[in-house]
Amino acid sequence: MAQRPPANRSRRSPSDTTGASTSTSTRPVASFLSWPQGGGVRVDVAVVPNAKRTEAIGLHDGALRVRLAAPPVDGAANEALQRWLAGALDVPLRAVELVLGQTSRRKRLQVQADVAAVEHWLQALREAGVLEAQRQGPPTEA
Repeated sequence: MAQRPPANRSRRSPSDTTGASTSTSTRPVASFLSWPQGGGVRVDVAVVPNAKRTEAIGLHDGALRVRLAAPPVDGAANEALQRWLAGALDVPLRAVELVLGQTSRRKRLQVQADVAAVEHWLQALREAGVLEAQRQGPPTEA
């Protein structure tokens, strides 16, 4: 009996010479992450300015909720968010760009980071209990 060849599953094009895997199966999945075709990762964030310290505290409406120890004045909160994310992902500040939400509490950042760095960051968030809400199901009644 002849075996059928495997189905064509998201093969890289011959013009892709970067050597990097473009398969979405190896990319970490979280409600606040998206992976644009141009590379890097997009992070959706809901910020709470004027906090005592800068930290991720959970999820809010599909975005990562982050408290910022900076006021929302003259871009100080945006800069604090970019510095925090660059440090969390261990990338240079220039690799983090605010692409949406300059004057809003809801923001989108484009980060030039590799998949391993994002996976490591997500694991740290899970260990800190920040992403617990994402794993919980709906409340059950007795």
